Amino acid sequence: MKLNIATLALVTVAAIILGMRAMELPWTIPRIAGIAIAAPSFLLLAAARIQLGRAFSVQAKATTLVTTGIYFRIRNPIYVFGGLLIAGVIIWFGKPLLLLCFVILIPMQVIRSRKESQVLAEKFGAAYDDYKRQTWF
Repeated sequence: MKLNIATLALVTVAAIILGMRAMELPWTIPRIAGIAIAAPSFLLLAAARIQLGRAFSVQAKATTLVTTGIYFRIRNPIYVFGGLLIAGVIIWFGKPLLLLCFVILIPMQVIRSRKESQVLAEKFGAAYDDYKRQTWF
């Protein structure tokens, strides 16, 4: 639980600093769109991270099968909302060249999710297969 709180605190501080920077710049349509994507994505990413709890790890391992909260509908909400957060920040910055990050990020997230899926299937078997059928990505 301490790691969850520390991670959330660090990310929240970064979001506040970015938000303060956002207030100094003119509000253009891309900046509004970027914030409209990034802000809810950040909140949902934080919620997903907290809901994952001790099951979170950097490398694929299976300790607990989390199937409640946001995980009730999305198997990998940290990847989904992390990607949307990054997209929102890229749009906010107004630097289309940064979208190349997405070209690298998306395949990496798909590969990681497949590896995690394999590890969870080996550990939880039919329970994971049932969960997988009921959820998206």
